[in-house]
Amino acid sequence: MSDTPTRPVTTRFAPSPTGYIHVGNLRTALFNYLIARKSGGTFILRLDDTDRERSKPEYAEAIKEDLAWLGLHWDRVERQSDRLGRYAEAAEQLRAAGRFYECFETPTELDLKRKKLLNMGRPPVYDRAALKLTEADRARMRADGRDGYWRFELNQTRIEWQDGILGPISIDAGSVSDPVLIRADGQVLYTFASSVDDIDMGVTHIVRGADHVTNTATQIQIIEALGGTPPAFAHHSLLTGAQGEELSKRLGTLSLRDLRARGVAPEALLSLMARLGSSKPVELRMSLDELAEGFDIATFGAAPTKFDAEDLFPLTQKRNQALPFAAVADRIAALGIPEGMAERFWAVASQNITVLDDLGHWADLVLNGAEPDIAPEDAEFIAQAMTLLPDPPYDATTWSEWTARVKEATGRKGKALFMPLRKAVTGQAQGPEMADLLPLMQRVRAKG
Repeated sequence: MSDTPTRPVTTRFAPSPTGYIHVGNLRTALFNYLIARKSGGTFILRLDDTDRERSKPEYAEAIKEDLAWLGLHWDRVERQSDRLGRYAEAAEQLRAAGRFYECFETPTELDLKRKKLLNMGRPPVYDRAALKLTEADRARMRADGRDGYWRFELNQTRIEWQDGILGPISIDAGSVSDPVLIRADGQVLYTFASSVDDIDMGVTHIVRGADHVTNTATQIQIIEALGGTPPAFAHHSLLTGAQGEELSKRLGTLSLRDLRARGVAPEALLSLMARLGSSKPVELRMSLDELAEGFDIATFGAAPTKFDAEDLFPLTQKRNQALPFAAVADRIAALGIPEGMAERFWAVASQNITVLDDLGHWADLVLNGAEPDIAPEDAEFIAQAMTLLPDPPYDATTWSEWTARVKEATGRKGKALFMPLRKAVTGQAQGPEMADLLPLMQRVRAKG
């Protein structure tokens, strides 16, 4: 995916602020961001908010918050709702060029046409009946209360481009309906507004989902009709579930803010999305510069890409375990861990968490002790052992000295000695080395 050196690289992420962005949206945003970052170019956040009913300011703000959480900082923000006058100018340009025509069919009439063509075994392509209307016909339609909408007249040739992921693409424009660009209520539609914006904003590269391939074909002709140069296009595969199932119905539960609430680390999400579906292995990267350096759109394939949110948690664990104490000091202080033991607490707890919220469990354990887990057959043994455990504070030798005394007093050894003691003190069979954990503990409930 390349461009001439005379055009500085400019990419854009153009979500509609009609809901929260999800992992599918992020893939598009990240690819465009990394292309701009790697080339020292410009990354535009463009809010496609011409749908006045569904677009909400709170969703626009949420999009910005989610991108900022990930570190995907934009160079500027554009809003299509601020550019309606520009779209009107472009519409006049297309009318003057004879490429824009007014139609009056109702949705019901169009549906009947589509069904008739399908029953005949033909593709449901608009028949261009409106091109035959005279001015008198159009005046009569308006007098009858019909509102006109506007279609772009495609040149019925082959539309071809070299796709950055899919390779050479060739679409017969005769197999595609002339796209509606302006609705009867005056709303400018995505295909038109995006084409005008991409020209005016100097967009050189566009990466988006494979479901936009037909849109790309029509937009290439629209851009050319307006005197612009089409960008370099690449269409990434669509995500499926872990078993290959359709993911679209689940995307609402895979919003970035939901993943964030589950404790997914931004570096984990970015590292997975920057490689998922490519020929390169997924590797945790701690910075966007590292991701950009190793990013190559040509390594991605066209096949549907399996996404499993659970894959984010091993990466999150690896990232969290590598964090320096300074990055979590405030969080640990908020848990009530005394300042003098906070750094030691992090050194021990960090290797036993997946998400940072897991620190709360270990803080509660060291501050308040744990509900003992004592098997009936071990009750007498634990009662005797607890009489040999001194009161806090404990130090690095307490565990070895205590277990030695218990072994001598009871004759137990190995797992039969250590596991019941661990479960009595911590309430669980696994966790940090007891020699490291016990010095942090302010209370052991099994002592009574």
